[in-house]
Amino acid sequence: MKTDDDWMRIARDYAVQEKGSDPANTPIAAVLVLDGREIARGVNHTQECCDATAHAEIVTLRAGGKAFGEMRIEGATLYSTLQPCGMCTFASIWAGVSRIVYGAGRKDVHEMYFEDRHLSTLDFVADAYKDDLELVGGVLVNECAQLYFRPWDEVPEDDQAND
Repeated sequence: MKTDDDWMRIARDYAVQEKGSDPANTPIAAVLVLDGREIARGVNHTQECCDATAHAEIVTLRAGGKAFGEMRIEGATLYSTLQPCGMCTFASIWAGVSRIVYGAGRKDVHEMYFEDRHLSTLDFVADAYKDDLELVGGVLVNECAQLYFRPWDEVPEDDQAND
């Protein structure tokens, strides 16, 4: 049986495989797991698809719904290399995901990755009254955070996604 660390390593390796390790390429990946088996995986495709909703988690949930044959994947765990934003968190709630496990969190990466600078994923879950959604952060945090611009990096304004 794979552990959270094992699944996060799979997500991180997939991010590097698909997008490389340059933070400018936004190598975010997600893996959806149900009953110990992978249902779907995806990487961030916002730039390539000119689609603001093509976050790794959304891409993965879309693929997971198709593979599972249902919109809701009750009991699934979504692994993401970066703490999901509000859109991805609410999509997970709508999809019936029971756990969200992420690697690097808001404090581990540059603020540009989070449009809403004052709310965190935890706030979104609390506001949605979702007491049956478990959030686990910091899994392989150092390995995941290396994929992104760090808090102390000076990223030119033109290169920031959420300015």
